[in-house]
Amino acid sequence: MKLEEFLAEWHNDSPTVLVHTSGSTGKPKPMWVEKRRMEASARITCQFLGLREGDIALLCLPLDYIAGKMMVVRALTCGLRLIAVEPSGNPLETVTAAVVAFAAMVPMQVWNTLQVPEERLRLMDIKHLIIGGGAIDDALAAELRTFPNAVWSTYGMTETLSHIALRRLSGPEASDWYTPFEGVRLSLNEEQCLVIDAPAVHDGTLVTNDIAEISDKGFRILGRKDNVICSGGLKIQTEEVERMLYAHLRNPYLITKRRDEKFGEIVVLLTEGDTAEAEAVCRRVLPSYWQPRAIVRVAQIPMTENGKPARKQAEALAQKPSR
Repeated sequence: MKLEEFLAEWHNDSPTVLVHTSGSTGKPKPMWVEKRRMEASARITCQFLGLREGDIALLCLPLDYIAGKMMVVRALTCGLRLIAVEPSGNPLETVTAAVVAFAAMVPMQVWNTLQVPEERLRLMDIKHLIIGGGAIDDALAAELRTFPNAVWSTYGMTETLSHIALRRLSGPEASDWYTPFEGVRLSLNEEQCLVIDAPAVHDGTLVTNDIAEISDKGFRILGRKDNVICSGGLKIQTEEVERMLYAHLRNPYLITKRRDEKFGEIVVLLTEGDTAEAEAVCRRVLPSYWQPRAIVRVAQIPMTENGKPARKQAEALAQKPSR
């Protein structure tokens, strides 16, 4: 979708806008969302970050998804000056604005930008950078911690019109805990999944698949319920295994699962690299009950269009012969 198309849709007589879910756990689904709620979300974010009328905002995300649409709505609602560039892996390649006050990116864009010295400097100059659409690994978080300005990880989904909480990644305020926006109420259900009540942006409570912990610090996410592998009576969180392997595997990889007659489900490692090397790393790094019982080499780790692991595709690839 082009910017002109979205602006035409925004200014028409309809009270709703069509968006699509990300497709990280299945096929993307269309949703109609209310413009008034998008405006409310925009005001909440801009107020939280202290953005002012006339501040420069950078649009570098696709307008097919809520994250890109919300950047435009924030500019329209709060009087920001919007600079739009073609979505790419290196969004700051052509940006020459002296001071970008606000930008939103996915982790892949941030990682790519850090590899180019002049683009890295531009990234460090952004006053408020929010990152969403995928997990931020330990190595990326460590680099961002040294940034002089505010870098944030977002928490939310299409149903919450982008995000309902932020956690700081840079400076002494860096934390694993998300701070929910004003008016957002949180709880856990019997499965320890996060339940969101955010009346400004969503009608009714929203039960997520995110296993979480809540404290006076805010909340933190431990992993997704549908990414739990039940193997031999043990519950193994996919994301926890991936985090433990991150500093040790050189090639792209993903943890998934396969049905098994004996164990119910088994841990499967997909890798773009050498399977023997991956097996050796797993034996050295992981506890015995987290060890992959199958390692499958793939040409490419499956990802969605906006940079998230495509978990359903990964499960399908896990059915291939191991090693």
